[in-house]
Amino acid sequence: MNPMFYFLLALTTILAATANAGPVLDVNGDIIFGGSYYVLPLIWGPTGGGLTLVSRGGNQCPLFIGQARSEVNRGIPVKFSNWRSRVGFVPESENLNIQMDVEPKVCARSTYWWVTPAPSPWRSLFIAAGPKPEAGGEDSSRSFFQIKKTSANFHAYKFVYCSDGNDCIDVGTNVEGGVRGLVIGSTPPFGNPYEVVFVKATETETSSKTMSII
Repeated sequence: MNPMFYFLLALTTILAATANAGPVLDVNGDIIFGGSYYVLPLIWGPTGGGLTLVSRGGNQCPLFIGQARSEVNRGIPVKFSNWRSRVGFVPESENLNIQMDVEPKVCARSTYWWVTPAPSPWRSLFIAAGPKPEAGGEDSSRSFFQIKKTSANFHAYKFVYCSDGNDCIDVGTNVEGGVRGLVIGSTPPFGNPYEVVFVKATETETSSKTMSII
């Protein structure tokens, strides 16, 4: 068969796979293929720095995902994994897992993002650090998030949580006990979607990161 046919077939397959999943870009406009990245607020200021592990309510465990108190603190890098499409880059608008790239030293758990069960109908759903999601495991859907562009800036993004794969809710922030944590929902009283940029972490920075809790 004509080699051109195979070329067009392969090209069509690639385009179909990536039609709804463009690559996520870092702050410099480079495609994110893998590695570790700091998640920094789009607008720097007194609200805090990069994402890190935080405790709430005076309890050391469990740990939650929140902002470092100082705007000059980049926090802990994250890694992305487990998207379904066969593209090599981290895709937009596709379910994936997010993990804080640090060796856990407390709470005897890994550091994948998980949506907490609702404590009550009127309380916000925080994002906690939890175990590695197992394929087909119970409630594993609570560990999948998506990254979507925002209109604020070409390289700015927000996280969303899609509980059923279709109805997606923006990830926002909420202050409780002086700690700003990530929550599911960005309408009042939670404010706007948490807009971020991604900054690549070097291997030296990642290997030197130690567990820190605020």
